[in-house]
Amino acid sequence: MPRFSIIVPSHGVAARLSQALDSVLGQSFGDLQLIPVCDAPDSPAAAVADEHAQRDSRVTPVDSPPSAGLSGARNAGMRAATGVYVLFLDGDDLLLPGALAALDARLTETDGVDVLYVEHERVPWWEGEPTNPAAPLLAGAPEGAFAPDDLPELTGVQLPAWSAVYRRAFLTEHRLAFPDSHFTDLAWGGLTTLAAGRIAVLRRVVVRHRLRRQGSRLNLPGPHQHALLDQVDLVLTRAAEAALPAERIRPLFEQLFSQVLKTASRPERLPAGRRAFFRRAARLYRRHRPTGFRPPGGSLGVQHRLLATGAYTAFRGLRGANQLTSGAAERLPRPRMLRTRLRYARDLHRPLDPNLAVYCAYWGRGYACNPAAIHAKARELAPHLRAVFLVESGQEHALPKDVDYAVIGSRRYWEVLARATYLVNNANFAEGVVKRPGSVHLQTQHGTPLKTMGVDQSSYPVVAARSGSFTRLLGRVDRWDFNLSSNRHSTQMWERAFPGSYEHLEYGYPRNDVYYTATAEDVARIRRRLGIPEGKTAVLYAPTHRDHHTGFEPGLDLEAFCAAAGEDVVVLLRAHYFYDRGHAKSSARIIDVTAHRSSEDVCLAADALVTDYSSIMFDYANLDRPIVVYADDWEVYRETRGVYFDLMTEPPGPVARTPQELAAVFRDGSYAGEEARALRAAFRERFCDFDDGRAAERVVRRVLLGEPPEAIPPVIPLAERVPAPAAATLVRS
Repeated sequence: MPRFSIIVPSHGVAARLSQALDSVLGQSFGDLQLIPVCDAPDSPAAAVADEHAQRDSRVTPVDSPPSAGLSGARNAGMRAATGVYVLFLDGDDLLLPGALAALDARLTETDGVDVLYVEHERVPWWEGEPTNPAAPLLAGAPEGAFAPDDLPELTGVQLPAWSAVYRRAFLTEHRLAFPDSHFTDLAWGGLTTLAAGRIAVLRRVVVRHRLRRQGSRLNLPGPHQHALLDQVDLVLTRAAEAALPAERIRPLFEQLFSQVLKTASRPERLPAGRRAFFRRAARLYRRHRPTGFRPPGGSLGVQHRLLATGAYTAFRGLRGANQLTSGAAERLPRPRMLRTRLRYARDLHRPLDPNLAVYCAYWGRGYACNPAAIHAKARELAPHLRAVFLVESGQEHALPKDVDYAVIGSRRYWEVLARATYLVNNANFAEGVVKRPGSVHLQTQHGTPLKTMGVDQSSYPVVAARSGSFTRLLGRVDRWDFNLSSNRHSTQMWERAFPGSYEHLEYGYPRNDVYYTATAEDVARIRRRLGIPEGKTAVLYAPTHRDHHTGFEPGLDLEAFCAAAGEDVVVLLRAHYFYDRGHAKSSARIIDVTAHRSSEDVCLAADALVTDYSSIMFDYANLDRPIVVYADDWEVYRETRGVYFDLMTEPPGPVARTPQELAAVFRDGSYAGEEARALRAAFRERFCDFDDGRAAERVVRRVLLGEPPEAIPPVIPLAERVPAPAAATLVRS
């Protein structure tokens, strides 16, 4: 029987779950059982939990459906627990180093108390100093174990479940479980304190609670706010049944109703049913008010008295004016909008056009990437929609002739942005674009993240200096309704890099559909168009952008590479899209394809890929063709840009650190050998989760046609997919 069972619900926190689990498994005190609770066996969190279970026998994953909520997840964890003591940890929090050793020592010292309350720190998600809200609550506690009657102010309702340790036999004996519905921590804290015979305190921070950018779900508006009254009623009813002395009930009553008043005084939390909430709260207040209870002083005491008498109108007048005034001020247009975009401001008051969709790719560089693929599929599946592509001035030629467009910054540009119901982008729309109620914003992304993205860049000075305001970035993220992902890795990294309330669509990248739908004739046609000589092995060289470079630098002497790699090799150079052209020296064996509109065409034409750290490797892996990583400056790149995993230990193929090594793998054929195939297979298993040739269809049906998730075509298993055939030169390998 382990000393501790640590239960970790994981709903919506897959991106940070591995950090939470590692913080437990890395403890110096190792006598533990770790129980991650996942939504479903195929969820992103389940993949993280299973990976930890495979390498550590102390990990025991269990499932709990999302409909069961946080309470159901924790209760499922308790049913699987075998430890002497039970701890709870949120899936994005951390158990601090040495925590379990300190808990074990304190529990030994206090001779097996029912509940041990501990301190925790709340860490702002972005900037600010950590706080320790439990410290003042625990400051007056006796040194050793004590009965709850000795410190009635310590009720448990002011502390989250993860700020305490519970003796499992005590929980079992009293049949304690987390009550269903919302505000379950509030009720749990009260119920466990009511049942406890002996408690103790550890004045040490044990848990680091990392606040979410979106804040607590409990603070969101909605009917779930009424569940607060259910939990208050449950705890105070149990207290009455236990015939506790008034000295015990008074602080419990006051602390519970301070939460009730906090909700009642925030009209934004109760968009409907405010009066009903207040009236029921008033009835509960009168029913459970302890004999001789005196309200606190000041304005809080006034609120108590108004609640006791059910004076809703007076309460609303006292507490509602500030919220209404500040809300009105926030709704005023910004001065800059009035001065420079009067027409846009006017159009924002016109009705949305339900059949208008606006697309943009790479900040207006042309018709490309996921937006173009979605646009093309929408023409087939949603022909009633009118589409407008946004393009930079001077780039109109980059659009097909039959695609309607608006030049960025023009009058029509602002008009369509104001009235479109659907807005699709693989980057972000301009700062001043307003997210209108009823509009649908789809962020398609444009790659799989190896390098750090979004707010994760903040700790890397070189890239942070170029990234602009992270606050503004997050303002743009708040416009997203959907965020597209091509693999589970991306889903988790987007959650970290772009914290927001959008819905993840694990549908694959529409731009990659062609890797499963193109034919041998298509590949041959593209090769002829690009000028690839018949019978040659076309190696696509696609280096990524370096934040510490000021312009394009090939990073490799391509002429020397061709000479050393073999006579049948030609190079297709595709620089990062930040550069109009690769500026390669023209020759019969080097073809600069940087300006070619479609990177997908270029990949289809290539027999093999050489890249450094570009996300093109993840897309190209769908073709199941050889990939070689040329990593001559990996350490510099990793330190200046930051990466999410070690590409050197998990590459999609051979890794070359020098030009000589790179040429050698082509000269001896090892770039396409057995070892290379094994590395590529593992890479595809991890990063080609959802790309199967039907991503665009899934996106159009879900986002543009509004079909329910259960009606969307499922992803074809990787083993059943057939990539587009390679050119004949590579089939021999």
